[in-house]
Amino acid sequence: MAAVSVPSGPAAAATKITAATDALDGTCTTLQAYDGSSSIGYVVRNGAGYAFTSSATAATPFRLEATQLSRYELFDSSGAPAYQSVVGAILAGDAYGDRADWTVSASGDRYRFTSTATGQIMGSFLWNLGAGGTSHTMALATATGCFTPPDIATGVSGTAAPGVDSSGKLVGTIDAHAHITAGAAFGGQLHCGEAWAPGGVRSALAGCGTHASLNLGAILEGVIGGTDILNSAEDGWPTFGDWPQHNSLLHEQSYYRSIERSWRSGQRVMNALLVANRVLCDLFPYRDTSCDEMAQLRVQSTYLYSMQDYIDAQSGGAGKGWFRIAKTPAQVRSIAAQGKLAVLVGVENSEIFGCREIKDVAQCTTANIDAGLNELQALGVSGLYPVHKFDNAFGGTRFDAGVTGAALNLGNLISTGHWWTATSCTGPSDNEQPLVSDDFAELLKLGPLNLPAGAILPVYPSGKICNTRGLTSLGTYLIKQMITRGMIIHIDHMGVKTAQAVLDLADAANYPGVTSVHSWSDLGIINRILARGGFVATYAHAAHDAGDGEKDFVTEWRDNRALSNGGSITGYGFGSDVNGLAMQAPPRLNAAASPLTYPFTAPNGTTVNKQSYGSRTFDLNTDGVAQYGLYADWTTDLIRQAGSDGPALKAQLMNGAEAYTRMWEKAIDAA
Repeated sequence: MAAVSVPSGPAAAATKITAATDALDGTCTTLQAYDGSSSIGYVVRNGAGYAFTSSATAATPFRLEATQLSRYELFDSSGAPAYQSVVGAILAGDAYGDRADWTVSASGDRYRFTSTATGQIMGSFLWNLGAGGTSHTMALATATGCFTPPDIATGVSGTAAPGVDSSGKLVGTIDAHAHITAGAAFGGQLHCGEAWAPGGVRSALAGCGTHASLNLGAILEGVIGGTDILNSAEDGWPTFGDWPQHNSLLHEQSYYRSIERSWRSGQRVMNALLVANRVLCDLFPYRDTSCDEMAQLRVQSTYLYSMQDYIDAQSGGAGKGWFRIAKTPAQVRSIAAQGKLAVLVGVENSEIFGCREIKDVAQCTTANIDAGLNELQALGVSGLYPVHKFDNAFGGTRFDAGVTGAALNLGNLISTGHWWTATSCTGPSDNEQPLVSDDFAELLKLGPLNLPAGAILPVYPSGKICNTRGLTSLGTYLIKQMITRGMIIHIDHMGVKTAQAVLDLADAANYPGVTSVHSWSDLGIINRILARGGFVATYAHAAHDAGDGEKDFVTEWRDNRALSNGGSITGYGFGSDVNGLAMQAPPRLNAAASPLTYPFTAPNGTTVNKQSYGSRTFDLNTDGVAQYGLYADWTTDLIRQAGSDGPALKAQLMNGAEAYTRMWEKAIDAA
């Protein structure tokens, strides 16, 4: 909000506004136009546009709503945004658009409003408000009667416990695996909705025609999430009858107000992973950006830093927001000491640095790896996944199971020119469910696979199987370079053979910067990570059985603690995988008998009520984790459902941010 005192009541004298240009969000003001030192008059609504009046009391009040740092949407008292028309006049619009975005600069004790889209300066045009010249400025003075644009409240109140304790240790939870930039991933249109948007919630959470009933987006979401492809209303804001749901995997689930709710309820760190998949991007014909995976990562990096700026703009100016990107452990500690959310940057994709392999021939060199690591570190990236869903030039992937595995195996064929290759194995395995030709038969029911000419469907042995591909020479080079740079090595998604070799390298270097943070590693691999001093988190499944066939969070936490190295766990995290084409937790089957009651007290002492999006109110007991704000509810539910283990689970979750940060510090020290 602007740094002014707003008088109340119609008789109150207006106060001149002279706040910094990035500190005007939420200001209710009149606009007095000047040409040089001469007043043209006060702006007043006049039909479809705006005119001038000599009377301050007759002036139309405008609300300035930040769209970015020092950029604003101007709402008149009817809620219409003022926009620069193509004919020169400034008119009253009905929705945010590029021409309704104004860049504000200071001009003495007045301001200059410039159309962000056209560069035209707000002033006088044919005796009405419109495109003027460099001599035109606006004086602002406090007003009343402004329109208030819709927003989403967090539902959190009360004073939170400090983000660090008396010894300087972080106090709070960590989501070690989130994809909050997915709105800019996969070409920009596969994912419907945004974590933030210049036009606010009405723009960010609008429905998408490409995802409506029987359109391609609805069909793909039905395939991967089980949603109803015949009844996808796409209503979005403000009714949300169709999404978000715990399984609406191609729709936004991490709007920034929801992230704010989780932070206000005790989350201290988020690992925001830039994500890319060329094969999936190519599958969706509508896109704004390239499907090249490194290009996708660059676009998302810009999106993430712009998100930080946007939240700053909503919070009083540069550096003042609660959402702060951290490039070093020291920055994490500083951000936590200010009570804010530290956001780490990571990368998860299959063709990083262009390092595909095509029929076992690497498509990159060590020079590409060096240049790529330099670029990522310049973007603030602190860790990455050397292997993701497909085999690549670094090593073999850990297989998915069932029909999902069959679909990804097809993607592997498209990416690499070959199917996954596997052998029966004992001990740690890549997929403990049989992967056989029957799964391809199920996939074929969804439509033709369009296999490359001459391709023959693979058949695998039943029971435990392991990827035959292990860590390559290029993979060894990458891991050694990451160790030298103190970067976090994410083991999840590596095949067992690859993961074992990576951990051998970490052991040889006495390097603790290794993690498994969303239940994509075998228990034997997790035990080795713990022995090395790495960090472990569990995928954010429901607290107890949710009928989805997944091991619940509390059980997996107990299993990891029971490992021979489980006693080394001092802090624990969760991996939401939000927006990562992955199911969020459904409601517990026993939720009706043992519900989370509202309001509740969060682990950091705040009071939390249900969150509403427009006319829809969310309840963990019936919605599961339909959107990110429900992680506040989910965390409290975990602790309560853990029974006698509740205090121990709470202590480890609230020490999760500290444990991850300390692991990172030790990795840098060992580099």
